[in-house]
Amino acid sequence: MYCLMRVGGELKQMEELDRGELRGRVSFFRKTSLMVVLISGLLISARAGMAQTTEPPPAPQASGQNSYTPNFGYKVADTKQGDLSISIYTYARYLNQKGLAPVYVDDFGNSRNVQERQDIQLNKMQIKFLGWIMNPKLRYFVYAWTSNANQGNGAQVVLAGNLSYNFNKYITLSAGINGLPGTRTIEGNFPFWLGVDSRHIADEFFRGSYTSGVWAKGEITSKLRYQAMIGNNLSTLGVPASRLDNDLNTFASALIWTPSSGEFGSGLGDFESHEKVATRLAAHFSRSDENRESQPNSDNFENTQIRLSDGTVVFTPDIFGSGVSVTDVRYRMTSFDGGIKYKGFALEGETYFRWLDNFRGINTEGVSRIFNNGFQIQASTMLIPKTLQPYLGHSRVFGQSADPWDFRAGLNFFPWKNRVVRWNNEYLYLYHSPVGYTSVPFALGGTGSVFVSNLELAF
Repeated sequence: MYCLMRVGGELKQMEELDRGELRGRVSFFRKTSLMVVLISGLLISARAGMAQTTEPPPAPQASGQNSYTPNFGYKVADTKQGDLSISIYTYARYLNQKGLAPVYVDDFGNSRNVQERQDIQLNKMQIKFLGWIMNPKLRYFVYAWTSNANQGNGAQVVLAGNLSYNFNKYITLSAGINGLPGTRTIEGNFPFWLGVDSRHIADEFFRGSYTSGVWAKGEITSKLRYQAMIGNNLSTLGVPASRLDNDLNTFASALIWTPSSGEFGSGLGDFESHEKVATRLAAHFSRSDENRESQPNSDNFENTQIRLSDGTVVFTPDIFGSGVSVTDVRYRMTSFDGGIKYKGFALEGETYFRWLDNFRGINTEGVSRIFNNGFQIQASTMLIPKTLQPYLGHSRVFGQSADPWDFRAGLNFFPWKNRVVRWNNEYLYLYHSPVGYTSVPFALGGTGSVFVSNLELAF
């Protein structure tokens, strides 16, 4: 509750910032403040009603040992004390970045080489163990996760998971490793995106990542639900506990409204081919005090770093002037997304606003607050129901000089009319990409064409 009150106080401070810089966007933060208040009230009211409910948590797996549920795997044990399902997610990727310009010049006049890869990788492998133990309300999710494109780098292999307890439909409490729900793609809808394990560069630039913490989620009404998480930092992968600060001030939240039908399907695109119009509106807020030690290395998979719009890490010495070295910064970001789905067609978009301030370090007194905003938009249709899905997407980051952007066009083929197996082909054009690392198809600083072909398995 202290963290929720602190976030509300910081949002109030943001309303007092220079009006010219915000240009009327203060109203967005009032909405986000309301979201946090609603979540706080919900947690209190849900606590009072815990003893009155006997409703079991949703169990997506089919019943009975040796049964199979797509995307949740095979149930290999089913007893009175619990059950166990095993699921695998993996994909093979052909990547061709030879259409990228070989050199990139950042905002500070520094020339950087852009890696132009062409290779084939079993890019990611995840083995998941999930089920309940002792009580169907007490669920576990543990996994081994490897990014083979990052052989030899830190966090190339991760063993992680989480535990959760479902009190009722209004609140489920969890602890472990989870994605900070600061943008739509970290609400728990992976891998059901239009591309395979690849976000638009604007989403990648603004978002947080995966960290250890505690979180709550549930329904407020039948058409309104929430997520809220307190974590260690913006990204825990590749960061030992000895490098974390001890403030526990990382927070992220989401408020999701599905006004027309009360649901919006799973992930992006309308694979389900809604017979009635489905709509979605959502608001997210995240904040964290980050320091140089708590940031992951740039080659760690699922990496997130705080970067300027030209791709420069904010902790790089001398970028704000000779002798200036930033060691600590406050990150605050809010995003709003919306979408509509109908009979296989989907139009979905998201807009982002990020503030960096409270710089600390050597000679940082003159470093001004940094504001960036951006957006992404994606359109798709099921050309052949549950079989063939073309899509288009575009995103842009508005920065201090050049405004980086990307465009992509792709085609998904589902041979068995489900999302277990997918063949994806995608053309991507980048302009001064501010993000990039080994396990994604875009390269840091990249300008030019990229082609990627993925064969994905998610059973």
